[in-house]
This record gives sequence, C-alpha cells and structure tokens, in this order.
Amino acid sequence: MRLLATDSLIPGVELGKSIQNENGQILLGEGIQLSERMIQRLKDLNIPFVYIKDPRTDHIKPGKSISDALRREAVQTIENTFVDIQRKDVFSSSFVIEKASKRFNELIRNIMNEIRGDQDLLTMMADVFTYDNYIFTHSFNVTLYSLAIGMEMQLNQKQVEMLGLGAILHDVGKMLVPAEILMKPDRLTEEEFEEMKKHSEAGFELIRGVKTVPVLVAHCAYQHHERLDGSGYPRGLGGEDIHTFGKIIAVADVFDAVTSNRVYRKAMLPHEGLEILYAGAGTQFDTKIVEAFRRAVAIYPNGLGVVLSDGRQGVVSRQNVGASDRPVIEILEENGLPIIDTYEVDLKTYLHLMITGSDSSDSKVSH
Repeated sequence: MRLLATDSLIPGVELGKSIQNENGQILLGEGIQLSERMIQRLKDLNIPFVYIKDPRTDHIKPGKSISDALRREAVQTIENTFVDIQRKDVFSSSFVIEKASKRFNELIRNIMNEIRGDQDLLTMMADVFTYDNYIFTHSFNVTLYSLAIGMEMQLNQKQVEMLGLGAILHDVGKMLVPAEILMKPDRLTEEEFEEMKKHSEAGFELIRGVKTVPVLVAHCAYQHHERLDGSGYPRGLGGEDIHTFGKIIAVADVFDAVTSNRVYRKAMLPHEGLEILYAGAGTQFDTKIVEAFRRAVAIYPNGLGVVLSDGRQGVVSRQNVGASDRPVIEILEENGLPIIDTYEVDLKTYLHLMITGSDSSDSKVSH
C-alpha cells in the first residue's frame, strides 16, 4: 500500500483502506476506484492522506494504532462532555467534569493497555476517520501522544493516568470561547487570537473546582501553551516553572496541530512535524521529551515514499522500535528507473544511509 496526499490523487486509483466517520460508518470502502468527485469529497472532509493500493507494495500494511471502537468511544465521550460544558454555567460545568472524570480514567487505562500490547511504534496515519469538530479529535490525539511519551519516559502508572486526564482536558477552556471565534474556518485576527488565548486560564478555572480531579490536571490546561524560553502564555513561565506534564502536552499539542489538515494550512507529514519540534528543542520544548516522542511515534509511516541519500527510492515497509527515524525501506527504484525485483534496506543496519526526502505526492500508482 502507498500513503499519498489527498491533493495528489488522480481518478482511477484504488483506495487501500476504508474511510469511516465518527460513528464507524464506512464512507468509502477499501478497493473502490476513486472518481474525481470522490477525491474532491475527501478534500472537503479535510482528509490529508489516504492509503492507495499499488501492486508493487500491497504487502505493506499500515502501522497499528488504537482500535477503531476505542477511538470512537473516546472521541464521543470527549464530545459529549465538552458540549455539555458549553451549555452550562461555570458552576454546573464542574459537576459535568466530575461526572466524566471516572469515564475518562477508564478510557485512559484502556488506551494504555492497547499501547502496551502493541510492540510497534504508534502511528496515526493508519487511522482514516472524518469528524465534524477538530477540537474533540485533537483532544484525543494529544492524549494518545502524551500517553505514548509518558510511557516512553517510564513515568509510573499513576503519573501516566494523571497526564492522560490532563491531556484530555487540556483544551476544555475552549468551550467558553465565543462560538464565532472557536468555529471560524480561517485564520483568526489578532484580536480574536487574544480572545482564544484565554482558553488556558478558563480551563484551569473550570478544572480546579472539581474535587475529584487533582489540581495538577488543571495546571495541564493552564500550562500547555507555556514555553521553556518564557515566550508562551498565559503567564510567560519558563524552564523549571513549567511542570513536566505541561511540557509533554505542549509537544503533543503542537505536533498534532501541524500534522492535521486545517482550512488555512495543509497537514504536514509526521517527520515534518518532528522537524518543527526539533527546531524548538531546548528553547521552546524540552529536548528529552522531544526525544521520547521520536522513539515512541512512527515518524516515517508505513507506505510513505522516501528518497535515500544514495539516490535510491522506495517505500517504508516496517518500523524499528526505538528508532523511528531508521525504518526498513523497500527499494523500488535505482538510478531513476523502476526495478523488478524489489528488496529491503534496514536503515538501522546501514547507518551510512539517510532519508533525504519523502514523496507522498507521487500519484504514479499502477491501477
């Protein structure tokens, strides 16, 4: 299977992995030949990448992630809770969070069990779902990444569970942001952004009034936009004044934001998102946390077309746990020409080779 950018699809290619909505209903099934209208529909749904069938690489399977059922349950629980908060006053919202916290903790433990039970690297590219509201899926994705980081850093069970709850609720304050700003389809004005920035403090105030939730969870909402160099908000904290959980969620939050499709910006591939994190490592983000993220998450997802430093081209076929930047590559082209007998190169073994580029826009797929 090949992983291609939706913008580069051409009519006639076959879908390699079904696309579902938030209720698990299949919108486009595996094996269907995509028409121009279907491709436009995928673009309208803000789906950045899809898996396409390719006879040369059909043996390559998408990496594993969280089960479809658990993902749907988690996102639906987040949505129900957040919408309920949006409809109530601040005082009543505390009871909504208190009631939901038990269910959130159960979901977090279930997610942790699935991550532990899968020895492969975590990948979100294998999940092709459509959702009506970015905030709910973002909250889930940030939770997933945060848990993966926390477990990679070998935090204890209680710490990881608390981190997960902080990640689920990190954006709950957005429910108090005016709807016309929250749901605006394009870039915010400077004044609107200042209003949006208030969600960190609003989330802190909402959560800290909940008796059954540790105050540290409230600080996750308060601190996830703080930066090591003091350039963040709302308080301009820096260095050790930012809790480790705040630093972890900051990394997860930024990565998911840049690798998600928005109306005003196309989604980056995972390795491009990692470059953003490394560019800020030591100044905005904790380097140890960025490194833990790199070890836990598939940076070059299975099916992604890549170019090696010696000019050979291929597709990522398998992951090396603990070395997400050194996957196994199936070579498809040498000296610019396709080869009949493809073969694998394990970058963990051939350390002199590097991935110098990726090509998710190559729509020259046999069909």
